[in-house]
Amino acid sequence: QVKLVESGGGLVQPGGSLRLSCTASGIIFSTYGMGWYRQVPGKGRESVATITSSGIIHYADFVKGRFTISRDNAKKTAYLQMNSLKPEDTAIYYCNVVLPPSYSPTAPWGQGTQVTVSS
Repeated sequence: QVKLVESGGGLVQPGGSLRLSCTASGIIFSTYGMGWYRQVPGKGRESVATITSSGIIHYADFVKGRFTISRDNAKKTAYLQMNSLKPEDTAIYYCNVVLPPSYSPTAPWGQGTQVTVSS
């Protein structure tokens, strides 16, 4: 069974940085795409960034130039480096396994990690 564990969130001032980590178990990590998502209470979960098994990356327009997704197959971990954070980036961040062609999330959601951007 797939299990996803997110970490690295916290409280940061506007303009600051955080790096989120997502460790996966129960899958052959290197053969799957991974995605980061976020959710604000009362709103739906939105895609932030995805990285395919071959390293093709897609970003949501609202994070382009500020966030970087990466993966370490040996550690079965995906990362989201977040720079130039804005208050509107405040949300719970989740990761998930994604598959072509839609690259939609396919695994049970983890607990997520809270990111709060505030002065």
